[in-house]
Amino acid sequence: MKSQAFCNSFCVVLIISLLCLTATSPAADPTLAERAKQREEHFQETVRPLLAMYCLDCHAGDEPEAGFSLEQFDSFQKVTRQRKVFVTVLEKLKLGEMPPEEGSQPTPQERARLVAWAETASSVLDCDVPRDPGRVTIRRLNRSEYNNTIRDLVGIDFQPADDFPSDDVGYGFDNIGDVLSLSPILLEKYLDAAQQVVERAIVVPDGQPVDEAELPESHRRIFICRPTGDDQEDCARRIIADFARRAFRRPVEDDELERLLRIFAQVDEAGEPFERSIQVALTAVLVSPHFLFRVEAERQDVDEPAYPISDFELATRLSYFLWSSMPDDELFALAERGKLGRPEVVEQQVRRMLDDPKSQALVENFAGQWLTLRTLDAATPDPELFPDFDEPLRDAMRRETELFFEAVLREDRSVLEFLDADYTFLNERLARHYGIDGVAGEQFRKVQLPADRQRGGVLTQASILTLTSNPTRTSPVKRGKWIMEQILGTPPPPPPPNVPELEEDEAARLSGSLRERMEQHRANPVCASCHQRMDTLGFGFENFDAVGAWRDLDGRFEIDPSGTLPDGSSFDNPPELKAILLEDRESFARSLTEKMLTYALGRGLEFYDDCTVADIAKALAADDYRFSRLVVEIALSPPFRMRRSGDGEM
Repeated sequence: MKSQAFCNSFCVVLIISLLCLTATSPAADPTLAERAKQREEHFQETVRPLLAMYCLDCHAGDEPEAGFSLEQFDSFQKVTRQRKVFVTVLEKLKLGEMPPEEGSQPTPQERARLVAWAETASSVLDCDVPRDPGRVTIRRLNRSEYNNTIRDLVGIDFQPADDFPSDDVGYGFDNIGDVLSLSPILLEKYLDAAQQVVERAIVVPDGQPVDEAELPESHRRIFICRPTGDDQEDCARRIIADFARRAFRRPVEDDELERLLRIFAQVDEAGEPFERSIQVALTAVLVSPHFLFRVEAERQDVDEPAYPISDFELATRLSYFLWSSMPDDELFALAERGKLGRPEVVEQQVRRMLDDPKSQALVENFAGQWLTLRTLDAATPDPELFPDFDEPLRDAMRRETELFFEAVLREDRSVLEFLDADYTFLNERLARHYGIDGVAGEQFRKVQLPADRQRGGVLTQASILTLTSNPTRTSPVKRGKWIMEQILGTPPPPPPPNVPELEEDEAARLSGSLRERMEQHRANPVCASCHQRMDTLGFGFENFDAVGAWRDLDGRFEIDPSGTLPDGSSFDNPPELKAILLEDRESFARSLTEKMLTYALGRGLEFYDDCTVADIAKALAADDYRFSRLVVEIALSPPFRMRRSGDGEM
């Protein structure tokens, strides 16, 4: 019986590598059908026998090793639909993590060939043919989007969604259509919020004359006309149509408008003031599914497998991607004239929107979730072990990271600065925590970091170091796992069941350094293969304690931040580890692209998105990794601008 690790890696790598190889050598200019036939024949004649020979002993039957059965892959098409599984295995081979030391090893030449084939794996997806842009599930506005949309629609400083139930999270973000459910209590909250919004925004006269100049801006924004005599119905039509157009983020259909006007008329006929009748009609708008959900209508007039979304739908995608809010007047105007779909116009609008203060939403909502800053509030450092930690310090930690991300965005800097940079943003409290002199006062300012490069980039910021620690000590496992998931895009598998926790009592702490205790803890070979890379990455930042302060000792034991990664790269300290991560900038660029594309689309990425991710990452590298290039390429990508027809896949 072959080892589980060997069957999980080398066998599958060999299979998929053969697939990748054949994908690059079909007859000249074959048709898609011929190419598919060639690949299927090769799979059946060459690959399936290898499955039976090397892998099915472990990965077959009712209880396959690691829960991973290869029996399901009885055709080439099924393999391509599970390509992400195999790409992960290939990545482990490239990093030298697989096969493990105790397993049979390919020769260096075989490993080099496999890695080369892995780099051409995307050719299996035929990136030179029309791509499947996928489909996005109808999406409810999450809490942040609801608050921002109310702000921009009505113009009042009111955040009604703060009282809504928390949004579910999928693929690391809370704007994923598949997980944004609608509960009965949320429906009640929507009605209550809509009533509060219109009551705050619209002034209903109490019988006394009202000076127009004294009315709030929200009232004047809504009332684009004032009724005089017989034109009350016409004025109501104009007001309701304008409000509904902006709230629905598209032109309003005649039957929709007529239903809203009937609501207005019923209240008006009861003798209520004009403003009160408008309030009730606008409340109906704010509880409509066309306001609460981002709906992209299915087109019936196309025969193609995919089609471009409408200009209004594109305007909405852009605005909720970059602003977490509704489109503004310029986006609406371009959509009405049918000009927004032009690539040059999309790029111009993206750059304009990034310069707008509303792009702060990208800092709060994308960066806050990509970097998991939202979990910082849950960090509870032990007050006896870390007496200097308090709420002002926690707030300063978060603010440093937010300002750092914002600087990369506003100044259009290289995204590689997330890995390392020679500057950061500090106030006196955080600078003292870092041991940096010359910073006074509560205000944050840009600070040039010391030349030793111990600090620099998000990996050495106290916010990240604290949220990846335990209350009483650092956690190399959490830190390494965070780097693998958020920075490198190679999350480790879940731990096996019944793995004991590391002992935390005083006797254990006196028995050796954390590094020595963890080496004993992971002696189990089942754990060692994953922990080899994860722990090594985490220990590289062991000089930073559980609240991100620099230290040279772990209790009475000297810190050892050195390590050797599975691919043979070695380092002696945090700056050297950051340099290694920078050398693998392609992995970081791809990981960041996947994270932001997921956020922009509001859905998880599928195998057919791999070509798009590769293209965006390549364009990002060609433009010196500038932040704006990443955003522009996402906005111009087929998944962002198009939609698959029907319910099936292309």
